[in-house]
Amino acid sequence: MARILTGIQSSGKPHLGNLLGAILPAIELSKAPQNESFFFIADLHSLTTIREGQARIENTKAVAAAWLAFGFDTEKNTFYRQSSIPEHTELLWYLSCFTPMPMLENAHSYKDKADKLDKAHISAGLFTYPVLMAADILLYDANFVPVGKDQKQHLEMTRDIARSFNHEYQKEIFTLPEARIDEQVQTIPGLDGQKMSKSYGNIIDIFLPKKDLEKQVKSIVTDSTPLEEPKNPDTCTVVKLFSLVASSEATEAMRENYRKGGYGYGHAKKELFEVLWTKYEKEREIYNYYLANPQELEAKLQIGEQKARAIAQKTIQRVREVVGFH
Repeated sequence: MARILTGIQSSGKPHLGNLLGAILPAIELSKAPQNESFFFIADLHSLTTIREGQARIENTKAVAAAWLAFGFDTEKNTFYRQSSIPEHTELLWYLSCFTPMPMLENAHSYKDKADKLDKAHISAGLFTYPVLMAADILLYDANFVPVGKDQKQHLEMTRDIARSFNHEYQKEIFTLPEARIDEQVQTIPGLDGQKMSKSYGNIIDIFLPKKDLEKQVKSIVTDSTPLEEPKNPDTCTVVKLFSLVASSEATEAMRENYRKGGYGYGHAKKELFEVLWTKYEKEREIYNYYLANPQELEAKLQIGEQKARAIAQKTIQRVREVVGFH
């Protein structure tokens, strides 16, 4: 049986990019009878960007509700909060002692974020983020990790750290994970055409009330080409997003309307909104139910955390034995 593992940060409500790039592909993988999935809420990771405790609690509920709304089977699989398993941070320390500084300094995500912050706001947590991610994965002997293209380097680092540890002790302490990348949804564009991200403030929140979602879709950045003139569907964010949620026939019809002219960006945004509102109607209802009944969310998480910790403790025991901590 293959073990699939993936996590999503509780740094905000899940958005369309999270859904298409992580949640839906991972849930689809979890449905295969030969797969066992470990899906977790990466609330420890969120501390690099969010300090306010109550916000993290609310975000964690939102992330959990989203996974459940889209049909993740918590009986077949394992669903948990990262912070509820103390072995994550214990393994972080052990792995940190086997991680070269230059490896972390060359991490694309670290360099990108460090360039945008002043030095006073570049934390050690941000620097060692890939090591905690490695601990998240190696703790559960994951075989496959669904990730976006921007996380591929972190998976390679995880493999390097695990390989170094195994070599040091001449034992297969850790399973070497493989990245699973869906080539069609590597990067989901946001309202401004950049990668959709909470940190960029360019997300589409499919769980919003109807009028708020419509307003968000209308704010997608487009150029000033007049309604009557032909437009290039290959460069338009609205078309790109529409193609990810609509049928191939509807997408081709929109592309043709762009090429013919007489079809404005307002028309395209209206079509995109209607698909987003109707396509996820059932999931939106389930999501809101769980937020209104947090005790049911908590019960599912606690069951998953008991299962996850039993496995994490076995891994930590293997590590403790070889490093000499009995």
